[in-house]
Amino acid sequence: MTFIWYLALILISTKVAGHLSTRIGQPPVLGKLIVGLILGPALLGWIDNNDFIHYMAEIGVILLMFIAGLETDLNQLRENWKSAFAVAVAGIILPFVGGLAVGEAFGLAYAYSLFLGVIFSATSVSITVQVLKDLDRLHTKEATIILGAAVVDDVLVVILLAFMMSFLGSGSAQASLGLVIGKKALFFGGVAVAGWLVVPRFMKWLSGIKVTEPVISMALVICFAFAYFADLMGMAAIIGSFAAGLAISRTPFKHTVETKVEPIAYTVFVPVFFVSIGLNISFDGVGSQLGFAVVLTVAAIVTKLIGGALGARVTGMSMRSSIAIGSGMISRGEVALIIAATGLQAQLLPAEYFTPVILAIILTTLVAPPLLKVCFGNNQKTLEG
Repeated sequence: MTFIWYLALILISTKVAGHLSTRIGQPPVLGKLIVGLILGPALLGWIDNNDFIHYMAEIGVILLMFIAGLETDLNQLRENWKSAFAVAVAGIILPFVGGLAVGEAFGLAYAYSLFLGVIFSATSVSITVQVLKDLDRLHTKEATIILGAAVVDDVLVVILLAFMMSFLGSGSAQASLGLVIGKKALFFGGVAVAGWLVVPRFMKWLSGIKVTEPVISMALVICFAFAYFADLMGMAAIIGSFAAGLAISRTPFKHTVETKVEPIAYTVFVPVFFVSIGLNISFDGVGSQLGFAVVLTVAAIVTKLIGGALGARVTGMSMRSSIAIGSGMISRGEVALIIAATGLQAQLLPAEYFTPVILAIILTTLVAPPLLKVCFGNNQKTLEG
């Protein structure tokens, strides 16, 4: 019954830490992330990053991005697709070059340096979504661009990863680039058709069945089905759940689903996800690679910030909004963690560099909330104009 103790400890710790973060003027999510660092292997070692934590965290981040999809203005997303695309592309190119440069500077083999660039090209906006939600900025134009850019970023980085593994990977880790691109096309075509034609009818037909909470149950079925389909097609599951949220946001059930799914998510699953980020940190073997980890972290933060801001700026956003958008792309989170683990298995990342790379990924995630608070923490509903 150890998992019951883990759950109780996580819930009380995240609530207290979130409250303390708010008291010192920081987003609550920062305290929740630090809880994982304190309770995990890095410090106290009270919680192991076991299968229970992993599965609960997966559900948490899927629900978090599902809620983000529900709250995203689809019309605004269509209007700002050029900015979102430019932010994603610039936010991949600069970090890729930065990761490559750091690897070369520290004497890594060229293939390893290239893979560092791929790892830090990734973006995970799940933490950004929570901060913007806490600040009541999730409905702004800047937030919409960040979310759109994250989707494009995920697609391009996965294709880039497949390209790298096709030419540099070993054994069964090699991937067919054509197959990867085909799966992405199938995913977007499938969710577009399902979201436009199937989801509204599905929700309407099954909302009246004589069972407890049919609407929210069917919404969760759609959420998890889209997430599974995304994973099956080589995408991050959170892209699928985000797409599910967008699809349901077009139906008359949007408000009902949004109101009832939030208590499910934020009572149990989302706190476990925040803690799980910190549980990935271990300081074993970092001492000899500390300089590498520090330089890599700084490069990862600066290149993503500048890349995202540059992409927004060239599409007509103000300087202030551009910097806010760039700050929203900094967190690498679970997407980069997955890529790093894949690279280790494919022998594209040396084992001795794995821990400092993970540390750099986590640090980008810890830096994001206070930076977002600075950029978005004002009384205006939008920064633009």
